[in-house]
Amino acid sequence: MARTDGDTWDLASSVGATATAVAAQRAVASSQPRPLIDDPFAEPLVTAVGVEFFTKFARGELAGTGEDPTLDLVRLSENLAVRTKYFDDFFADATDAGIRQVVILASGLDARAYRLAWPAGTTVFEVDQPAVIEFKTRTLANLGAHPTAERRPVAIDLRDDWPSALQTHGFDPSRPTAWLTEGLLGYLPPDAQDRLLDNITRLSAPGSRLGTESVANLTEADRVRIQQRSQQTAELWRAWGYDGADMDMTELLYFGDRNDTADYLNRRGWRTVAASNAELFGRYGLTPFGDDEMPFTDASYVTAALD
Repeated sequence: MARTDGDTWDLASSVGATATAVAAQRAVASSQPRPLIDDPFAEPLVTAVGVEFFTKFARGELAGTGEDPTLDLVRLSENLAVRTKYFDDFFADATDAGIRQVVILASGLDARAYRLAWPAGTTVFEVDQPAVIEFKTRTLANLGAHPTAERRPVAIDLRDDWPSALQTHGFDPSRPTAWLTEGLLGYLPPDAQDRLLDNITRLSAPGSRLGTESVANLTEADRVRIQQRSQQTAELWRAWGYDGADMDMTELLYFGDRNDTADYLNRRGWRTVAASNAELFGRYGLTPFGDDEMPFTDASYVTAALD
C-alpha cells in the first residue's frame, strides 16, 4: 500500500516491517565469527514482533544459498553492520567530546540506549510512534534489560510537533546534542526532510553533532529498477514463508527532487563530512558490494558539527 499523509503501521507492516528487517540484519551481523557490531537485543526484539520469517532471519535459520545475493542474508547483513558501526563510532566520538545529551529520531528497534557504554550523566531521548516505543520498552523490560544511560522515550509521530514533545520530556536546547537520523530520510517527502533538518538545527546549541545519511534523488528510472528488484526479492522471501513479501519498496519511499543533506546542512552552519558505503566497507575490512549486487547499498553517510 502506497504511503499517505497520516498513515500508520506496526512492526510487522509497511515502514515498521523495515525496522524489524533492519534489526534482523543486526542480529545476523552480531552472530558472525568476527562481528563488526554487538547487538544482543536485536534477535529477542525481532522474535517478540512475532513474524516467523523475521525470527528465522534473525536467528540465522535461513541459509544463504543460491546465485542471487539477495538470498545471502549474511552478506546482506554486512551492509547494516557497516552503517551501525559508523553511527556507533559517531556517538563514541560525540561523547568523547563531552556531549551528554543524545536524541535518536525514529528509533525503531535501535537498542543503543541499552548496549552502548555511555559515559555517566548521559541522557538518551528516543523518539518514535507510541506503539513502537511501548513495544520496545515493554519487551526489553521483560528481558530484564536495563539502559546504560538515562533513557527518556518520547512517544510521538515525527509528523506531529515532536520538538515540543522532546522539550516536555526534559530536552535542553541550550546544551550540545548528538542527534541521529539513521535510515529515516528516504521515508520522508523532500519538504519533510528539510523541515526535520531545520528543526534539528533550531534545537542545536553550538557544539552539537548530527549523524545522518545522504539520500539520492530517485527518478522514474530508479522507481522501475527498485520495483523490479523488490519483486525479485519478494519472490525469494515468499519462498521462505514471508506473508508480507509482496511489499513494494517504491510504495514506502518518497520520490522527487530533494536537497543534498550535506549541502543543506552546510548552508545552515554545520560542518559536514561524508563517507560512501564503499569507503566504509574498506575501512572496516569488508568487500564492497558490486554494481547492482544488492539494492540500497550505494548510500553515503554524513556526520556534521555545529560551531
